[in-house]
Amino acid sequence: MVSQEQRRRQLAREKFLRQQQRRTSARRQARVRNAVIASVLGVILVGSVALYTTDVLKGDDKKDNASAEVTPSASPSKAPDPCEKAAEGKVKELTFKKEPAITVDKAAKYTMDLQTTCGSIPITMDAAKAPHTVNSFNFLVNKGYLDHTKCHRLTTQGIYVLQCGDPQGTGMGGPGYTIPDENLKDSRLKGDVYPAGTVAMANQFNAQTGEGKNSGGSQFFLVFQDSPLPANYTPFGTISEAGMKVLTKIAKAGENTGMGDGTPNATVVINKATVKKS
Repeated sequence: MVSQEQRRRQLAREKFLRQQQRRTSARRQARVRNAVIASVLGVILVGSVALYTTDVLKGDDKKDNASAEVTPSASPSKAPDPCEKAAEGKVKELTFKKEPAITVDKAAKYTMDLQTTCGSIPITMDAAKAPHTVNSFNFLVNKGYLDHTKCHRLTTQGIYVLQCGDPQGTGMGGPGYTIPDENLKDSRLKGDVYPAGTVAMANQFNAQTGEGKNSGGSQFFLVFQDSPLPANYTPFGTISEAGMKVLTKIAKAGENTGMGDGTPNATVVINKATVKKS
C-alpha cells in the first residue's frame, strides 16, 4: 500500500515532469518560430544565400526587357502610390484542417486572375506539373480566401519578388494545411534562377539545415526580374504580359525601408481573385 508521503512525492514528481514537458514544448515552438522568421518563409534568406554563393544573375533578355530592371534606393523611397484605393470588404478568417482532395483536371490549364488595386495580374497555372498546388489555389480562391488580402513584401535586392497570399499580411499566415513541393525539376529553373514571370510557392525551407520541405501553404511570390534561387520552391504559374506590366509598376514604386526588402510603397491589395479552367 502506498503511504501518504510516497503519494505526495509521486504527485510532486508528476508535476515536475509536466512542467518540464511544457518547457520543452515552449522551447520547441520558439525554435520553430525563429526558424520561420530566419528563413523569411523560405524566400528572402535563401535568396540572399543563393546570391552570395553563386555571385551571378543569369537572365533571359526577352523577359528582362518585359519586366524592366528595378534599382533600389539607398534610402526609403518617396515614390507616390501608383495604385487605387482598395475595394470595400474585409479578409475572411478561414482555416482548414487538411489539404483539399484533388478535383482539378490535370490535363487542363487554369488561370488565376488577381484583380488588384494596381491592375489585373492573370497567372496561367499548370495542373499537370503542380496538381496539388493548382488544386489548393482553386479551392482557396473559390472560398474567397485571397479576397481583400495585401501583398505584404517586396524585395528588390538579391532577388526580385512580390510576395502575396497571407491573409494576416505579416508573412506568418496560412490556410491551416501544407502541400507538397512539386515541379522542382522544371526546365525553366536552369542554373538555379527563377526567371521573370514565374510564380512560385513560398515555404519554410531552410537551406542550411535542409528542414522545411513540403511546407507550402497559401503564400506565393511573383518574380518581376530574373532571381537567383535554388530550385526549392514550387513553380506553378506564369504571369501574362499585361500582368508583368502591373508587377513592374509595383516594383518601380519601391519598398518602405530603402534597403531592398520591405512593405511595397504601392498599396497592393487583391480585391478579388478568380480561377477559370481553360
